[in-house]
Order: sequence, then structure tokens, then C-alpha cells
Amino acid sequence: MNSNRSPQDFPYKTYLNILHGPLEIIDVQKLADACTDEWYNQTLCKVNDSVIRMAVVQGDYHWHEHNDIDEFFFVLDGRFLIEHSKTKDRNWRAILISP
Repeated sequence: MNSNRSPQDFPYKTYLNILHGPLEIIDVQKLADACTDEWYNQTLCKVNDSVIRMAVVQGDYHWHEHNDIDEFFFVLDGRFLIEHSKTKDRNWRAILISP
């Protein structure tokens, strides 16, 4: 990935509103199919003190980190590569928790 690119180079859409409450069925495939953005992040629901977000990512995205939280990644389709101190390469239907 080109490290000379900044976050402003990526039209990443982030929606923090919670779409679903307890006991609502979330059709993740329908949401993904309706997405027209290359980089998209939507909060789906809240579980205890955590939120579950869906992201649609196409191509490289700038490196960033969250020093005070862990992130949970569940790859449903495609390939997801995180360049980290321990590089993680995951195919679909894989789970990764990144410190």
C-alpha cells in the first residue's frame, strides 16, 4: 500500500447511528449489496458496551490504529490483509481481533 496517501484520499463513509435493536434480524448481505461506496462503515447494533459495525472495503486503505481499543474483524467475503507487527491475512469467513 502507498503510505504517502492520507485519510483525505479515501472517501470513507462512516455512519455511527445504530440500525438495529435487540432481537432484530440483520440482513448483512442486503446491506452490503445496497452499498455503492468503496469504503463504507455502518454501526449495525450494540452488544453490551460494544458496537458491531459492518464495513465494505475495496482496495487499499490508509494505515491507522486505535491505541485504546481492540477491533474485531469478521471477513464475510473476499480477502482482508492487515499489515501489522504481525501481518494478518484472512480469507472470507475468518475472524481476527487486532490489539
